[in-house]
Amino acid sequence: GVVPPTPSWGNMMDAANSLIDFQRRPWLWMPPGIAIFLTVIAINVLGDGLRDALDPKMKRSLK
Repeated sequence: GVVPPTPSWGNMMDAANSLIDFQRRPWLWMPPGIAIFLTVIAINVLGDGLRDALDPKMKRSLK
């Protein structure tokens, strides 16, 4: 894994692993959590777009 002084989304999420941090200091986990969420959604939308553009069977079934 990534060495702790190097910032990564996983290290940032791990820094807020206690319930007290989760409830009282949401700024520790929200930015990396939102970044992970948006990255997953973007990859999903990109994959759907590529499938729609490149799959010839999909184009025929819509007509």
